[in-house]
Amino acid sequence: MDKLHIVVASDNHYIILLAALIKSIEANIRAGQTIEIHIIEDNVSNSSKAKLKTSINSQITSLSWHPMESVIPKGMNLPLDKSSYPLNIYMRLFIPYFIPKEIEKVLYLDVDMIVQEDVTTLFEQELGDKIIAAVLDPRIITFDNSWGGIFNYEALGLSGKTRYFNTGLILMHTKKWREQDITVKIIDCINNNKKFVNYPDQYGLNVVLANQWLELSPLWNHFSTIDTTEKPYLIHFVERKPIYQSYNYNLEFKKTFFFFLNQTAWKNFKPIGESSRYIKKIKNILNKLKKKFSY
Repeated sequence: MDKLHIVVASDNHYIILLAALIKSIEANIRAGQTIEIHIIEDNVSNSSKAKLKTSINSQITSLSWHPMESVIPKGMNLPLDKSSYPLNIYMRLFIPYFIPKEIEKVLYLDVDMIVQEDVTTLFEQELGDKIIAAVLDPRIITFDNSWGGIFNYEALGLSGKTRYFNTGLILMHTKKWREQDITVKIIDCINNNKKFVNYPDQYGLNVVLANQWLELSPLWNHFSTIDTTEKPYLIHFVERKPIYQSYNYNLEFKKTFFFFLNQTAWKNFKPIGESSRYIKKIKNILNKLKKKFSY
């Protein structure tokens, strides 16, 4: 198969997660397969970039850096929700606009993941008439979930039993996405329904792509908060990340993370305290306020 194109978004705080993710992809890729990691960067330092470069296997992996502001098409503004999630969560929406048009199938991954299976098999997945492939979110499942679903699904003319996917892993057909103007529809959807938005990017993606996505095996996006006897194809550290001392979920998953991290320039890293996590959240909120007054 030709080179695989994988897109991630990261700030300097989470680049350490990306390092472990890349090593896990390399460890499980089939012989002879190459990948290009497109990194949408949110103020990643030169020293972190250098450490990541020394951590990859250059015979398998190449890195392309894309400053966050450069991937947003002119005339498009980010939705400014009130959550503490970073603005870079929206970068997955712009993938079809900066990826070369001849590349029609792209895999987006959150950086807080570890891969345990060959991702080439995902690229071999036929999408048919669907725009994306993703995995059902096990915490929510359907729009009518009272904890984290689409609270105004009735007003939107959608069934409460519509299935709800997690946006941490998205196999995307970029041509179909552009042809149907999906990015603009999602931004408008979030802006028009802000009081109902909980997980902002997921809200917009699920509403606009309702029933237009292909459901992948749950093993391709297994949450670290859920214990299992089956080996997941991909572990997703959805809540506390293993870089924090407060991580208290599946310890085998944590060991797996550090197994791969210790193959990088961040080897022997020791988990950090809660203050770093809270400072990051505060910075995310301040960045949104700054962006709001710049529009």
